[in-house]
Amino acid sequence: MRIGHGFDVHAFGESVTGTVDLTLGGVPVPYDRPLIAHSDGDVVLHALSDAILGALAAGDIGQHFADTDSANEGMDSRDILRHCAGLMTDAGLRLGNADVTIIAQAPKMAPHTSAMIETIAQDLAVDASQVSVKATTTERLGYVGREEGIAAHAVVLLVS
Repeated sequence: MRIGHGFDVHAFGESVTGTVDLTLGGVPVPYDRPLIAHSDGDVVLHALSDAILGALAAGDIGQHFADTDSANEGMDSRDILRHCAGLMTDAGLRLGNADVTIIAQAPKMAPHTSAMIETIAQDLAVDASQVSVKATTTERLGYVGREEGIAAHAVVLLVS
């Protein structure tokens, strides 16, 4: 067994007229502020990908997809996750389970977590019962509580 932990955070940009779709867990989540990021800013998939890379002792996302490389600009984070899943398979390992916590004061995540679980399970080629996605607030404390950004933690167990 191998355990990995990942963390990611992205700041919100300025408010827009109407809504934009944040991409979280590979799912569009409507909100009135975009996330600032080199890729699509999917903190859920970035934390999860880093957790897989950590369990593999294979560095971090920045080593595989540098934010200084223009080829990675606007990149779909599902491609990052699938890349990490391929490394996992190549190492002779498979996902035992993944547990992700989104930390956001807004927008509300509950309406979207089931779709995130299904999307992540599909990209990792596992049963949805092996993936947990949940959300919490910081009770208005800190940068998340002030609605300055969104963070995510992920833990994975890889098994042979």
